[in-house]
Amino acid sequence: MKTTIVENGNQWVVSFSGRLDTAASVQTAEEVKPLLELSHKEIILDCTELEYISSSGLRIFLSIRKEATAHDCKVIVRNINADIRQVFVMTGFVSLFEIQ
Repeated sequence: MKTTIVENGNQWVVSFSGRLDTAASVQTAEEVKPLLELSHKEIILDCTELEYISSSGLRIFLSIRKEATAHDCKVIVRNINADIRQVFVMTGFVSLFEIQ
């Protein structure tokens, strides 16, 4: 699992690559922690290369949304595959995030 965070003007773009499973979520949570403290910008969660997300991964997405909302910022999830979209539908995440 690889997580890349890039500042792009008034946005943070967080790109996920690989499987965001329980084992990878510990490291990923540490990698996004600074972003949560600086979430005064729109956050784009780019899932183009995300192959799988577990409940631990969903908790990370939820933490990002919670912090962004507290700072009146928007979170957009981009480019999820059909399997991850199905997980978002089943868990109700489609109503929590703007999905592009």
